[in-house]
Amino acid sequence: MTLQWAAVATFLYAEIGLILIFCLPFIPPQRWQKIFSFNVWGKIATFWNKAFLTIIILLIVLFLDAVREVRKYSSVHTIEKSSTSRPDAYEHTQMKLFRSQRNLYISGFSLFFWLVLRRLVTLITQLAKELSNKGVLKTQAENTNKAAKKFLEENEKLKRFLLAKVHCRKL
Repeated sequence: MTLQWAAVATFLYAEIGLILIFCLPFIPPQRWQKIFSFNVWGKIATFWNKAFLTIIILLIVLFLDAVREVRKYSSVHTIEKSSTSRPDAYEHTQMKLFRSQRNLYISGFSLFFWLVLRRLVTLITQLAKELSNKGVLKTQAENTNKAAKKFLEENEKLKRFLLAKVHCRKL
């Protein structure tokens, strides 16, 4: 495996590891939100979109290169199979086809998981914000409910007072 494909494979393994860590059920979204809100991330965030797009473009180029290699060795496969000039040409072509297919899968999954990772971070952040909003709204609803009960009790007291006053006037 060449250096570029070893780097892409390492990147793929790192992405898989991060996705698995983000999907751990015992780490709540609020904890991830606290981690994402460190000062270090704020400084990196200015470059994040540029880095994300750069990595996407790089992975797309590698993916298209792998597609080109697969097509190249797939078409040579039929040509060299009928060729008898070199007896090991067929195996050599098969080996190159296998490597190009491996590179295609590595770059394709790396590209896919990069997009999934970005979306997963976005969803975790949104979920953490919504959960914090839920807590605030729950507190507001409880306070509103207490105030409404208090006003209903006062309304009942006022009705009883007015009813007693009306009975006093009748007598």
